[in-house]
Amino acid sequence: MNTYTIDLSLQPTTFDLWHVCLAGTVAILAFMLIFALIGLVMALRRKPKVQKVVEPEVKIVEVEKIVEVEKLVPAPMPEPVVLKEATPDAALQLLGLLQKEARFIDFIEEDIAAYSDADIGIAARVVHEGCRKTIKDHFSFAAVRSEAEGSKITLPQGFDASTVRLTGNIIGNAPFTGTLIHKGWQVTSIRLPKLTQGHNAAIIAAAEVEL
Repeated sequence: MNTYTIDLSLQPTTFDLWHVCLAGTVAILAFMLIFALIGLVMALRRKPKVQKVVEPEVKIVEVEKIVEVEKLVPAPMPEPVVLKEATPDAALQLLGLLQKEARFIDFIEEDIAAYSDADIGIAARVVHEGCRKTIKDHFSFAAVRSEAEGSKITLPQGFDASTVRLTGNIIGNAPFTGTLIHKGWQVTSIRLPKLTQGHNAAIIAAAEVEL
């Protein structure tokens, strides 16, 4: 078996087409490598220099915050509306007095359609006298307004609406100027007799039995 040894140090003495193509390829690759190195160097030179960013010195200053705590004052609660419970004893007692002095319940419960005006007038006079006596004996009255009826009066702003009732064409707000139609009445004192314990006030008039 023959062994072939290639001596790489030998230089070719002749150039054929193969050697020419090989030499040309090596030259082209060399030039490409050189151009690539030159381009890389130029690119590095054109790269902008990175400036060092100097961060400003930040001073931390502690600021005391004064927090004013508002005292939450609760709004005043509206006063509850207290409804006064009217005891029926006083009303029943008054009806009893009117019945005693004026036969008031008898007159109210009587069917007066069958009676003449003259008969009704006589009965009404008796009832009126008895009712007037009862009211005078147990109540005192005074006029709400001291002016004469029919006179012009002016009600200022904030007047007591419970003592004066407006009628007619009511427009706008007080003050109001109008004519006093009725002076009104108010009770100044009550003198009802005291009830004994166990007394049934619902009995306005006891039934009468003649023996």
